[in-house]
Amino acid sequence: MPYLLRVELPDVPGSLGRLASAIGAAGGDIDAIEIVEKRRDDGVAVDDVLLETTPGTMPDSIVSACNALDGVQVIWISRYAAGGNLFLDLEAVEELTGDPVRALDRLIDLLPITFRADWAARVHRDTGVVYGTQAAPSDLTWQQLGKAARLDTDDDNVHCGARLNKHEVVIIGRRGGPEFLDSELARLGHLVALAMSISRAG
Repeated sequence: MPYLLRVELPDVPGSLGRLASAIGAAGGDIDAIEIVEKRRDDGVAVDDVLLETTPGTMPDSIVSACNALDGVQVIWISRYAAGGNLFLDLEAVEELTGDPVRALDRLIDLLPITFRADWAARVHRDTGVVYGTQAAPSDLTWQQLGKAARLDTDDDNVHCGARLNKHEVVIIGRRGGPEFLDSELARLGHLVALAMSISRAG
């Protein structure tokens, strides 16, 4: 079964190798790793690890093995329905340029995969949700946004959003976490701006 593990670890040589060895010893097989964020000020990296577990392996045992390493902390682990591998920002841009007329809707389709989120939606100032993935809430409301930012919610879900144009924002969400990192907010803002440019060119 595929799982997505988000882990914080020291940004030093050999750190990732120790993590991979611990995951393997606990019954996990790594399929892909993506560096989500590097915090130069405190020498920490945050990585997303896509892994498969051997039959009978519980995700708790992988979390325990990782947390037992010095300076390593598992932030999040969950089943990963997308399977296969991680979808990178560059791949999303290539998809958008392939059909500029549908770029804004296609962006919404791709954001949950790109950010390992549960849903995404375009929300209009006057009419609410104009396009969303299947799991997107139907009662999302427009919010005044400058740059991409985390959004307040009334439950344990986490949302962030970015301004698309004068009348629309893009919102993505995760059920229960993990919190969107500053690097993810920057990426979201960049992708949304690129999608808008591509759609105008079409």
